[in-house]
Amino acid sequence: MSAVLSPSVSLADVSVRRMDSVCGDDPRFWCRTLLNATDNRTLATLGDTIIGTPLRILGILLIAFIANRLARRGVRTLLARLQPGALQLPGRIHRRRRGVDEDGAPAARSRPMASVLASTGENNLRSEQRMDALSGVLRSIVSFVIGLIAGFMVLGAVGIDLRPLLAGAGIIGLAVGFGAQSLVKDFLSGIFILVEDQFGVGDIIEIDVDAAGTVEQVSLRTTRLRAVDGTVWHVPNGQIAKVGNKSQLWSRSLLDVEVSYDTDIEHAKEVIQAAADQVWKEKDSVLEQPDLWGVEALGASGVTLRLVVKTTPAEQWRISRLLRERIKAAFDKAGIEIPFPQQTVWHRPAEDPAAP
Repeated sequence: MSAVLSPSVSLADVSVRRMDSVCGDDPRFWCRTLLNATDNRTLATLGDTIIGTPLRILGILLIAFIANRLARRGVRTLLARLQPGALQLPGRIHRRRRGVDEDGAPAARSRPMASVLASTGENNLRSEQRMDALSGVLRSIVSFVIGLIAGFMVLGAVGIDLRPLLAGAGIIGLAVGFGAQSLVKDFLSGIFILVEDQFGVGDIIEIDVDAAGTVEQVSLRTTRLRAVDGTVWHVPNGQIAKVGNKSQLWSRSLLDVEVSYDTDIEHAKEVIQAAADQVWKEKDSVLEQPDLWGVEALGASGVTLRLVVKTTPAEQWRISRLLRERIKAAFDKAGIEIPFPQQTVWHRPAEDPAAP
């Protein structure tokens, strides 16, 4: 320090140059502090390596841990708001119950459809399944992303150049993306199926790939169905272009009853309506009074009358079978004929060739 400095170089310039030569272009706190305090190159370098780098790594890991916990809790809170389902329960759907009003006519004491599903536990179970599946996936994704960022920051803290690593990771990701396009499509479709609540375990659905049945499992990659004949279908979610859910919120039993042409239509409608109303009064799975729409078609053998009944989810087939039994018994009692195919054949004798 006793050397005479050049008139063109100041003391501040010498200090900056020394700081750059010891601590690098980006001097860190511990290296800069120890160098200013001791003016010892070796001590400043060792202090930054022994104290500064571990503290930086510890700080990165601590911040990553806190961010991971907050993000996972935020995912859980966000999904809890979606718990009732993407499809809101309509307020006008009511469940009818037997009773008698002031005029002595059958009255309908009703309660919202949401309470009907809540009483059976179906809505809660469905929501819990959706939330568990989605939260597990999204929380894993969040933890992976935060861990990956923290790992790169730790590597940068120990002095490893991240540019080759990032370039290599980009190339690998591009190759994996091209090679696993169908897998990525399946996963994304599975996430949207769960988020939008298109169907869930226990629903009866029909998929455009000629597969129909009861949903047994919904994962991010595949959906498993069991058909009515016992066949198990495994359908990749990416191949599901459209799906029909036959048991979401409520179902409808649709019956076409055929009577002969010589039957009094109004009398037949009264008999059908009375039989359907009796089922409505007896079965809690019938949500509303059956509605007889009227003449649906004029066929070759008879007149078709259409009856519709709103039921609880997946109960339409059982109610339809019961209605057919009751309507058949009511027709037999009222003397109404159920038509069957008939043909009228005209026999024309051949002409006598000997006749003039």
